This record gives sequence, structure tokens and C-alpha cells, in this order.
Amino acid sequence: MSTFIISNLWFYVLALSLIFFAFKVVTSANPIHSALHLVLTMMGVAGLFFHLNAQFIAGVQVIVYAGAVMVLFVMVLMLFDLKHEFNAFAKGLVSGFLKLMSVALVVGYLVGVFLESGESKGVKASLTTSGDQTSTQLQVTRDLAQLLYTKYVLVFEVLGVLLLVVAIGAVAISRIQGGTHAKH
Repeated sequence: MSTFIISNLWFYVLALSLIFFAFKVVTSANPIHSALHLVLTMMGVAGLFFHLNAQFIAGVQVIVYAGAVMVLFVMVLMLFDLKHEFNAFAKGLVSGFLKLMSVALVVGYLVGVFLESGESKGVKASLTTSGDQTSTQLQVTRDLAQLLYTKYVLVFEVLGVLLLVVAIGAVAISRIQGGTHAKH
């Protein structure tokens, strides 16, 4: 198999997994499962960035979205009483119509993307970078990493401690008498 076929196969596997996990985010009844599917969706997006030779953006995608943002989502979920939240979803005629229209909009968008992608097959071949541009990109990434992990390392450590304190506080608030998850 040529590298072009393997590359296309890898892209379509990632794209289909992204669609599946994004669908599971919306349809999962358990919010924690939905959050875990969102992590898998974000990891798939990082895989697509890596596939497009944007390794730095893929790394940032994993660190920021799949890491920090998902930790915050899970902490917020801990603060809600999820047993009573299930009844908040409407099952009326208007909400059913809105759900149906949303699905039609997404399907129409996907059909448009597939039809448009047939016209732009040569785009990836025209975006190849020369060796000089690649070395410049690597140098910029190296300089940015050196700056972040030398001059601004204290900021990263303070942020990590702050997130740890927020996580401990969210657990403590949810477990106190009268809190959302307190045992009555």
C-alpha cells in the first residue's frame, strides 16, 4: 500500500472515530461518560492535528483541552445533584422538533463537507513544506518551549497548585452537610 492510501485511511479512521465519540458525548445519559467521550473526541482532534504535521498544536490540544478543561468539567459535574437533573430534559413537541432540526443541520453540513472535499483533492499536495521551512518551524517551537519552561515555569507550577486546590475544594463542598452529594 502506498503512503497516500495509508494516510487517507488514517484520516478517515480518525474522522469516523471523532464522529462516533462526538455522538456519544451528546447521547450519553451519564454525564461522566459524556465527559470521557469528550476527552476521546479531543484526543481524536489532536490526532488529526498530528496527522496534518501540526505537532505543537496537537500537544496543546491534549494538554489544554483533554487535560485541564476536562478536569474542570468533571469538577463542575461533581457539584450538581445529577439524580434530579435527569428530569430537566424536555420531552415535548417543540424540543423534539428542535432535536430533529439539529440532526438535519449536522447531516446537511456533513454532506456539504463530503461534496466539497471531492473538489479539493490536490490541496494537501500543494501544501508540502521545504526542509528550510521545517527547520525554522522546529526552531520556533524549541524557542517557545525553552521560554515557557525556564522563564515562566513558576506560573505553570502555581497554576497546577491552583487547579489542585480547586479540585479539593469542589470535592469538599460537594460532600459537606447540605451539599449536592451529601449523604442524608
